[in-house]
Amino acid sequence: MTVKRIGVLTSGGDAPGMNAAIRAIVRTAVCYDIQVYGIEEGFHGLNEEKFRPLNGRSVANIIDRGGTMLQTSRSAFFKTPAGVKHGADKVKAYDLDALIVIGGEGSMKGAKALSDLGVNVVVIPGTIDNDIGATDYTIGFDTAVSTAIDAISKIRDTSFSHNRMNIVQVMGRHCGDIAMYAGLACGAKALIIPEKEVPLEDICAKLIEGHERGKMHSIIMLAEGCGSYRDYVPKIQELTGVETKGTNLGYIQRGGAPSHFDRRLASYMGFHAVRAIMKGNVNSMVVTKNGQFQVIPLDQAIDTPKVFDEAMYDMIQVLSI
Repeated sequence: MTVKRIGVLTSGGDAPGMNAAIRAIVRTAVCYDIQVYGIEEGFHGLNEEKFRPLNGRSVANIIDRGGTMLQTSRSAFFKTPAGVKHGADKVKAYDLDALIVIGGEGSMKGAKALSDLGVNVVVIPGTIDNDIGATDYTIGFDTAVSTAIDAISKIRDTSFSHNRMNIVQVMGRHCGDIAMYAGLACGAKALIIPEKEVPLEDICAKLIEGHERGKMHSIIMLAEGCGSYRDYVPKIQELTGVETKGTNLGYIQRGGAPSHFDRRLASYMGFHAVRAIMKGNVNSMVVTKNGQFQVIPLDQAIDTPKVFDEAMYDMIQVLSI
């Protein structure tokens, strides 16, 4: 298809690497003489007509910056049929040949709603939760795990000094990948994640066993989808008899400079998104599977469930004895 102008927006929660994806989109488009409009504040900005032209200079010096230069938001109006139609009308008013949406699960559904009204869309998965089943990794996940690891290493120092247990709460409403990956890298004693319902008594029995063997401290990883660390601290302290503290890493997981992995992942995905539009491969998502970048139908991406890594979970249980 002949492509003259495209739009790009970031939606939902920000993720480190979004700027690298925007940079790749703009510079790839410029290379092929395609005009790019950046749409500020996600789908809200789409409805409010917050469009601005971008060029190669617009995206200079952003590859190493966290957050998103286009800013992001969540729009209640866009979730309504009237809001979606209003957004589709704005795309058509600007004569955009396609719209690239960078975001997570909700952003995928928003893009699908636009595509149902005739808008050509390509989605780039950007969310720190890594909860999109169609791709092995989402933009921002690696950085979030690295940020968590750095914080846990500091928490471990004080836990050891005081012979304590410490619950570290990380993001992940429906997916425990941050807790699992960070827990593996930091030698966590226990995991509390949405994918596995383990009685707290069993977790505490394992903690007590380690403590009785002379283990001077224990880290328990908690995904936010399982509740607040504040609810677990008194229960674990009562069941184990060991002083227990808790920390919620919160929004520091979303911020900061993206890792080299996220910069590369985002750059590849941004490049392939523009190329997909040029080839007419729209209403699709750019994914990475087994180290290979692919462009798959958006319907397929939405319908692909997230598969829990049982082998990794089992290995963590073995290594945390």
